[in-house]
Amino acid sequence: MRRPASTPPVLPGYEYSRLLGSGGFSDVFLYEQQLPRRAVAVKVLLTEEITPATRAAFVAEANVMAQLSAHPYIATIFHADVASDGRPYFVMEYCSGPSLAEQYKRAPLPVADALRTGIRLSSAVATAHAAGILHRDIKPGNVLANDYGWPALTDFGIASALEDDAVSGATTTAAAIRAAEDTTGATSGQSVGMSVPWSPPEMFDDDPVPDVRSDIFSLAATIWTVLAGATPFEVRGRGNGTLDLIGRIERGAITPMDRTDVPRSLIAVLQKGMASRRDDRFVD
Repeated sequence: MRRPASTPPVLPGYEYSRLLGSGGFSDVFLYEQQLPRRAVAVKVLLTEEITPATRAAFVAEANVMAQLSAHPYIATIFHADVASDGRPYFVMEYCSGPSLAEQYKRAPLPVADALRTGIRLSSAVATAHAAGILHRDIKPGNVLANDYGWPALTDFGIASALEDDAVSGATTTAAAIRAAEDTTGATSGQSVGMSVPWSPPEMFDDDPVPDVRSDIFSLAATIWTVLAGATPFEVRGRGNGTLDLIGRIERGAITPMDRTDVPRSLIAVLQKGMASRRDDRFVD
């Protein structure tokens, strides 16, 4: 059941417009900035989630986005502060267009548009990697569209430095998912995180250690999704629960794309990007 949104904070110099979206730890609201006048998205940490750890993660996300904001295909952050009610927030670029998730669910993208998007996102991801940052959650829902129709990579909430040894709690492991299924008798993508369809096999290890090739897998899976109109390991007419998808991801069982206009060379590039063995993938 979806939780109710929090109350938007009163922010000097900003006028509240409406709710844009809600996540596990924060809400995003649309505000009108008074000077300079522009629409902005304001991400606000939930009151009940304000712990030293979540506050540190929130600050880290703001700092990562600020470090990468000069890139044309990464969402820009303008300001960060703490509201009068004690909730941390940051102000970022408002991307008025539909996300890639909204677009592919309406209809698969034309090949030219998917290629253009893939090239631009590759530039954004390579820039993050050059700065020593892994995104770790690249998926269609985290690629917005700005007023010019350009993609804007966002949501660096679980980004990590390349020198980090391992990931703690960022992705539900396959063992934990199986345990949950044994207890409840069912699993769902929503319960374990909707990133599973775009996650590489190594992220399901008990102690996942992602690297740049993990982001490359997720990027390739994202472009495949917008071309196919479905996630790469989804099989129409068969079980597509979380464990089904994880099993196919671990086996590298990519579902053939049912389009004749996609060049074989592009299919081959995306398949290599999603190789189950990370040594077989591209390295940026």
